[in-house]
Amino acid sequence: MAGAKEIRTQIKSIGSTRKITKAMEMVAASKMRRAQERMQMARPYARRMRNVVAHTASASAEYKHPYLSDREQVTTVGYIVVSSDRGLCGGLNSNLFRKLVVAMSDWNDKGVKMNVCVIGKKASAFFKRYGANVVSEATDIGDTPQLELLVGAIKIMMDDYVEGKIDRLFVVYNDFVNTMTQKPTIEQLIPIIPSEEVETQHHWDYIYEREAQEIIDTLMTRYIESLVYQAVADNNACEQAARMVAMKSATDNAGKLIDELQLVYNKARQAAITQELSEIVGGAAAV
Repeated sequence: MAGAKEIRTQIKSIGSTRKITKAMEMVAASKMRRAQERMQMARPYARRMRNVVAHTASASAEYKHPYLSDREQVTTVGYIVVSSDRGLCGGLNSNLFRKLVVAMSDWNDKGVKMNVCVIGKKASAFFKRYGANVVSEATDIGDTPQLELLVGAIKIMMDDYVEGKIDRLFVVYNDFVNTMTQKPTIEQLIPIIPSEEVETQHHWDYIYEREAQEIIDTLMTRYIESLVYQAVADNNACEQAARMVAMKSATDNAGKLIDELQLVYNKARQAAITQELSEIVGGAAAV
């Protein structure tokens, strides 16, 4: 059994760690509320964009954007993977990567190549170790993601689709269900699949002030960017929620460990006192 001094040192060290994890839990809870607000604010714009794109896709316009054309033969697929820049958020990133690796293995079995765009340091580090073909990346997004920091990496993947370098484009992120549940999600971005939530019973088109091609090209680009931004906002809310839960669990475990060490310390202290009394009594008896 360790001595009382060593046990006291352990208790003090774990107590300091518990203070840190408690503070991180409170910070994550505050950031999570703000992240949820950003996520909720981004959804109406994405929903409206989805409506416009759905009507444009069903319209009999003179110009059909490449994002609306499905390619029968798939030789290369692209993934935009959204992760966190920091750890200490439980299995959030590892669960997402595990789901994506399974999907990539299925494509690989079919002889399909894969290009990856990574958002977040964790995804960048993982897929470089994994040996994936990382063609673009965006890191240091921070707790307040800005679209300007994402556009460059996203554009490379969109241009690759237009140029025929990839035949499918997916976004991979954690969908925020609630504080305790984050769902790893893989969604197809291109070619655009009309949403079932949008009713397009009638075939009609918009009246364009400029050329239809110019307007539709800009619309489709903004649409894909809005979906990726929504994925980043969702993932950020998931990150803060997962970190809050992980830090709460760490704080609770530290408290339990301190209680256990306190019992061990009390027993060690009691044994030391008993031994000292025995020595005193034995010395008195010898005299």
